[in-house]
Amino acid sequence: MNQPLAITAAQKAGPKLTLAVGAVVLSILLAMPLLHLLPADNPLQVSAYSLTLVGKILCYCIVALALDLVWGYAGLLSLGHGLFFALGGYAMGMYLMRESAGDGLPAFMVFLSWTELPWYWYGTSNFLWALCLVVLAPGLLALVFGFFAFRSRIKGVYFSIMTQALTFAGMLLFFRNETGFGGNNGFTNFRSILGFDITAPGTRAVLFLCTVLLLTGSLLLGWKLAKSKFGRVLTALRDAENRLMFCGYDPRGYKLFIWVLSAVLCGLAGALYVPLVGIINPSEMSPTNSIEAAVWVALGGRGTLIGPLLGAGIVNGMKSWFTVAFPEYWLFALGALFIVVTLFLPKGVIGLLNKKGEQ
Repeated sequence: MNQPLAITAAQKAGPKLTLAVGAVVLSILLAMPLLHLLPADNPLQVSAYSLTLVGKILCYCIVALALDLVWGYAGLLSLGHGLFFALGGYAMGMYLMRESAGDGLPAFMVFLSWTELPWYWYGTSNFLWALCLVVLAPGLLALVFGFFAFRSRIKGVYFSIMTQALTFAGMLLFFRNETGFGGNNGFTNFRSILGFDITAPGTRAVLFLCTVLLLTGSLLLGWKLAKSKFGRVLTALRDAENRLMFCGYDPRGYKLFIWVLSAVLCGLAGALYVPLVGIINPSEMSPTNSIEAAVWVALGGRGTLIGPLLGAGIVNGMKSWFTVAFPEYWLFALGALFIVVTLFLPKGVIGLLNKKGEQ
């Protein structure tokens, strides 16, 4: 077989193989919560630790996908997506703290001798209002920040620095006890969600299933956008913004829409992360976390949607192992991984796999 025909065959087989692998992975993920409900003495039973670990990684996969939409397709490198993730987590955490406290004040407020709830806590005992906050808190912040940033035509490294400064400012604000978000301890000791014991196997299984569905829905939404005219305009915006403006397009609206959508997806991921893991504190807003998210996307292959999911899985799997075996060397390993990817895998793991498939 000559080379052009071989490449064409590989290109045709690529999507089918991706769908087949995706179907297998999705089937495994959907089976995990069911296996978690098996008796503990059953060899097929998935432990609470394993379910929580995989659920946490799936939440990070959603963040990686959200970042890929703005960086991989629109060319906007954000180093502040950890802030949107944490805001969604805090919005859900407020509801969980109110449910744990019953008719009283959350435990940290009692410890600080507070006598009443701050005004921004009103209504947080209602689950539906908490879901609204999960969307509104990161969405409105992204809308206001993006409106002024894109209006001023800030881009490139300056945009990245501003997003990093934004998340660092948010972290410093939430560390303060007087802001009413638990200070450096954040929110923890959750007991129930919608009246169900949050540590019960059934509740954990449902939360895990919701995370799988959110990731699948986000992936389908990203794929639809990427294949649409909107996605083509985004890639043109990334590659040649001045030419796009010359053709009569205003890039600000496109940037703002994908930026706000990305922030909302991060907020939803954070809202599922909190009841799964059982804690949220200002360290989730650390600029290091946002930089790690960029590493996930770069490692997997930006602008591919599937690649960032692979990157998030690989990096967080390595992190789970390193923090147990060699905790003091994790940041060095992360830095080395980023350098290797930059030098030898410019298109990420997905690019390497595609290259192997064409050979």
